[in-house]
Amino acid sequence: MPFPIQRLRRLRATEAMRSLVRETHLDPAQFILPLFVVPGEGIKREISSMPGNYQMSVDQVVIECAEVQALGIGGVILFGLPETKDEMASGAYDENGIVQRAIRAIRREAPGLLIVTDVCNCEYTSHGHCGYIKDGDVDNDTTLQWLAKSALSHARAGADIVAPSDMMDGRVWAIRQALDVNGFEKVPILAYAAKFASSFYGPFREAADSAPAFGDRRSYQMDPANGREAMLEIALDLQEGADMIMVKPAMPYLDLISQARQRFDVPIAAYQVSGEFSMIMAAARNGWLDHDRAMMESLTSITRAGARIILTYFAKPAARLLA
Repeated sequence: MPFPIQRLRRLRATEAMRSLVRETHLDPAQFILPLFVVPGEGIKREISSMPGNYQMSVDQVVIECAEVQALGIGGVILFGLPETKDEMASGAYDENGIVQRAIRAIRREAPGLLIVTDVCNCEYTSHGHCGYIKDGDVDNDTTLQWLAKSALSHARAGADIVAPSDMMDGRVWAIRQALDVNGFEKVPILAYAAKFASSFYGPFREAADSAPAFGDRRSYQMDPANGREAMLEIALDLQEGADMIMVKPAMPYLDLISQARQRFDVPIAAYQVSGEFSMIMAAARNGWLDHDRAMMESLTSITRAGARIILTYFAKPAARLLA
């Protein structure tokens, strides 16, 4: 019925009323907190462009994971900064590599916490690209071998989920084959299926020490202008054996999260990346935004678009507000 019979403001009058009819709800269990693991002991070094986030040694990561678990957060995703880098990304698939050691330590000290691992090479190569360089570009099929070995080493160490983020063609198939042949058929793959060559990754380059030494990643990460291609990437990853898919970044691509939710009946994740986090933090520190409201509004928008899983650097403060 039209006005004056229908008055939508009736259901907005009080916080109790708004809460009663709220369509989208956040839960700490849907958050995954990214963690950056470095060699050494007793290290907890704040990332200047990402306030409240740190590069941490394994012993400090374990302490962080205990807090994550106590807050009811869904899990963590690990990124490793190795002691040394080389052209073959050997630290990525070293059975005693930094991420592999962190997985085993978390498994011992925080049993039951969900551990996701980022499967990529950019943190481990001397040139900062995501794979083997041939004729000035990343060689797709050689890189698949590295990715499969990395995922397998993570599974052996005790990872619950492996998440390839490199955007090589066929990486999900290569990883699925390696896991299944070696008895890890129960380990699911969360594919960074639609990962865009985004300007919003800037602060992450400092956090993971992964800026490319030459060129950029636009020959393998997606063109931000291409939405239909994103749906094709997702479909191909699912055909290759992905169990869950991810869109990255989140807020600039809410339309694609929504499209993916409508088209694919699988769990959908979104990565609220470093630039999204740092923009809100910078504006809040300058008094231009209310930190808590902007944080929760951004997370709500991602959930409303259709992502049930959110990788976010806001996981801890958001979980505290939701408690």
